[in-house]
Amino acid sequence: MALLKKPGFFSRLTGASGDEDFFDDSSRPAVFEGEGDERRAHITTRDEKWAAEEPQGELAVDIYQTPDAIVVKALVAGVQPTSIDIALTREMLTISGSREDEREVEEDNYFQRELYWGSFSRTILLPEEIDVDLAEASEKHGILMIRLPKINKKRQTKLKVRSR
Repeated sequence: MALLKKPGFFSRLTGASGDEDFFDDSSRPAVFEGEGDERRAHITTRDEKWAAEEPQGELAVDIYQTPDAIVVKALVAGVQPTSIDIALTREMLTISGSREDEREVEEDNYFQRELYWGSFSRTILLPEEIDVDLAEASEKHGILMIRLPKINKKRQTKLKVRSR
């Protein structure tokens, strides 16, 4: 008896079938936990996490490097700095939060709605390892700036051998 495979997201979106499906619908979100130098991620099951969640917007970012740091800038206008969560490991950065809509008029009275309201998230795989302890984040005029110092892999030190 042959099992029928449910078409993936890409197949449903484009009407493609068979081998043209480039996306895997079995992926699951990672949840970050822990304290200290690195926060660890574990994968939750699709049923317990995705079933109750609303869709999230993806945060637009600029990422560039200086000789000693990786810098990430994101537009977070309308978001309270205290409601932004930044999860960080040596190789990955996740920024999430929520932008609340203060309804001034009824939905029927809008001519156009383009601003995104609701929760957002963005996970970025960093091009180099960074020093988690020296990372800094600040917000000014609706721009979130995260400075991630690079780990100096060429740094050397001398150790002295002690006798007991």
